[in-house]
Amino acid sequence: QVQLVESGGGLVQAGGSLKLSCAASGRAFSNYAMAWFRQAPGKERELVAAISPSGGTYIPDSRFTASRDNAKNTVYLQMNSLKPEDTAVYYCASGPVVARDERQYTSWGQGTQVTVSS
Repeated sequence: QVQLVESGGGLVQAGGSLKLSCAASGRAFSNYAMAWFRQAPGKERELVAAISPSGGTYIPDSRFTASRDNAKNTVYLQMNSLKPEDTAVYYCASGPVVARDERQYTSWGQGTQVTVSS
């Protein structure tokens, strides 16, 4: 099992940037697929980015990039050109394979709030 702790959330103005980090503890971080999800109030949780053990990414929104540093057991989410609709709790997750379905991820962090003001 992997324990995940997100950081880097906060309040930012529209058009600004934030970089989230997710520190993992436990064995074999480099073997896990990692993902970032977000959940806004009243909405379902949605995938923001997924990254394979080797660093390959699936990121639907080109404003975002994801990366991982296996030596530091950390995955990152760089968010640029932020919009008020990006406001949500952002979660880090790990699992055996890259997937769009959140049910494929077996470990989750507690989440970090991102608020984008207009």
